[in-house]
Amino acid sequence: MSTDGGEPDDPTDEYGEGLADDEERSIEFYGGRWMSALPLAFFVVWAVFQSGVLQIGDTTGLVVGMLIALIVGMLFAKGDWKQYANTIFEGMTQPVAATAIVAWLWAGMFADTLQAGGFVDGLIWAALALNIGAELFPAAAFILAGLLATGIGTGYGTVVAFTTLFFPAGVLLGANPVLTFGAILSGAVFGDNLAPVSDTTIVSAVTQNSDIGGVVSSRFKYAIVAAGIALPAYVVAGNLMGGLDIARQAEGLLAQNSNPLGLIHLLSVAVVIGTAIQGRHIVEAISWGLIVTAILNVITGLASVSDMLVFRAPQNSGIAQSLSFLPFIELVQSAETAVGGSLYTGAAGFFPLIVLTLLIVAGAQILVRGGAFEAMQDLLLGSVATSVRRAELTMVLGTAGVNAMITINTAAEIAIAPYIARIGERFNINGYRRANILDANTSALGYIFPWGGGLLAGYTAMLGLPEQYGWFTQSMLVNPAQVWPFVFHGWLLFFVFIVAAVTGFGLEYTADRETGEVARV
Repeated sequence: MSTDGGEPDDPTDEYGEGLADDEERSIEFYGGRWMSALPLAFFVVWAVFQSGVLQIGDTTGLVVGMLIALIVGMLFAKGDWKQYANTIFEGMTQPVAATAIVAWLWAGMFADTLQAGGFVDGLIWAALALNIGAELFPAAAFILAGLLATGIGTGYGTVVAFTTLFFPAGVLLGANPVLTFGAILSGAVFGDNLAPVSDTTIVSAVTQNSDIGGVVSSRFKYAIVAAGIALPAYVVAGNLMGGLDIARQAEGLLAQNSNPLGLIHLLSVAVVIGTAIQGRHIVEAISWGLIVTAILNVITGLASVSDMLVFRAPQNSGIAQSLSFLPFIELVQSAETAVGGSLYTGAAGFFPLIVLTLLIVAGAQILVRGGAFEAMQDLLLGSVATSVRRAELTMVLGTAGVNAMITINTAAEIAIAPYIARIGERFNINGYRRANILDANTSALGYIFPWGGGLLAGYTAMLGLPEQYGWFTQSMLVNPAQVWPFVFHGWLLFFVFIVAAVTGFGLEYTADRETGEVARV
């Protein structure tokens, strides 16, 4: 995810109080502090059963699971349930949730409007012209998604855009859908981890008392090791894993969906990247890209105004008839009235995921107010983190565990950051090292778990493809439970830090280097 690229003096400046603890608003549970983890634990079990066991990729079903989880947790709260209920509202109003929601909405509108303007057709033409076949397409998707995510600083936005645009192009070329989706998620991990303007980067630096430039510089060695293995892995897997062979099933389908004019929207993408690199807020960057896309669509005739926004009004309405000269008004039968267009579909598709995000952050707030995080800290410091190696391994695995429950990566990062700082400071581990452990795991695992925010954002975008393309069928959708083994860069980044913790690779102590020195190396 992303922000405006500035470095706040205090993490509360931009993210509010976050998920900080506050004894005056604590909740007591029957069974002790660990019971405050029940809502999120229940949700994880529900998500594994729904997505993994039953193979049902339904975000609304996950919403129901999280609602039930919050009710189950309330049954174990002591005394008046009012404090429990207030904590749900408190969690849902956290700025960190709004950050993810804004990224999805803006990126969804941008991606769907690019799609309406034939950008996918342009990509197919370019792939054919450059002879990028099905075997190399996943590797190309990984590289390009990584570059976009690094430039604009939003992994979620990158997943939405690439799933909407690159994924159908890959399927049509014959690339394996599951592998292509995994490559897109891997690219998002790479960018979320390295982008200076990414929320995860900023939070990891600020919470560990380190400068952003130094943090980014110091983590490059870890990211490049993982990416250096992931890229050839996608090349090999692309040659071993066959696609759906759509092109041969429908003669002339590639030619029909190939148009070099669609590549004019590379200018729109460049506007977004350039604006973001200048340090402007991601909302501003994507808004400028959206404006340029809309203008290019109309000027070139790639898409009409009504393709982007249309009001389908009843034809028997006198007011509607008088306004029918407007390019965004269509007269239809009364039963067919609606609002439509790429702006509408791009935003509306994420509404279930938005609700799920708010509920998950509410569950995370209960976890904090109930004392489970404090209990985890006491356990780790008292009996597990007894040496530098074990402390770092504890930091890696602890961050992974939190991300399994709090699936919005920035929210998970904010929640666990104080404990990473305390464990690291106890063993004099440098702030850069702590920030890198914190960010790498939250960036990686948020795109791996089938119930993770990044993966669900891509899946939500994918659900709209059958309506966009006549050749794209429901059978081509990738179930979230299928893709997790193929997010190569995410897994490799996680294992790089496991190895680093065990071997001491990249380890620096507080006295080795002061804040700001890494940026000058």
